[in-house]
Amino acid sequence: MALVNEVLSEIQEVMTQVDDAQLDAAENIITKDKRIFVLGAGRSGLMVKGFAMRLMHIGYTVFVIGETITPSIAEGDVLVAVSGSGTTGSVVGPAQKAADNGVHVIGVTSNSTSPLATLGEATIVVPGATKAGDGVKSIQLLSTLFDQSVHITLDILTLMISRRDHVSNDTAKATHSNME
Repeated sequence: MALVNEVLSEIQEVMTQVDDAQLDAAENIITKDKRIFVLGAGRSGLMVKGFAMRLMHIGYTVFVIGETITPSIAEGDVLVAVSGSGTTGSVVGPAQKAADNGVHVIGVTSNSTSPLATLGEATIVVPGATKAGDGVKSIQLLSTLFDQSVHITLDILTLMISRRDHVSNDTAKATHSNME
């Protein structure tokens, strides 16, 4: 149980540092009249795919960059890009291109001075440890603390959006997969 408590303590330390104003800014950008695209590599990609799934559950049109059925992104769309270091080339390059073409970019990173943090319209800093060793220190491997904290942060953002849009759990449940 000691490890469980230590991990929970790390997550709590990170989450107390996530800025409500940054979440509010992201919430204001994500609206139903916009298509939402998500991008991340490795475990960051898995976390942002979970966010895409929840956005779909609450009625958003959402796509994962890199999937074969993803359409081209266009001016006025929203891109949520996740990279712990904020320097991952396969995330920062497309995010910069999107920003240059009028896409609303929301960066999620542990590094507030990284290219990803500075190129977007909004940034959510989640200061969990990454494989680069930055952020809140952790006993966990590589970027695990960042990944856990991003998952929670994006679930909180989804909850904020669902409350703003008056989407109930029952409504979200109705869009949950029935092919399981």
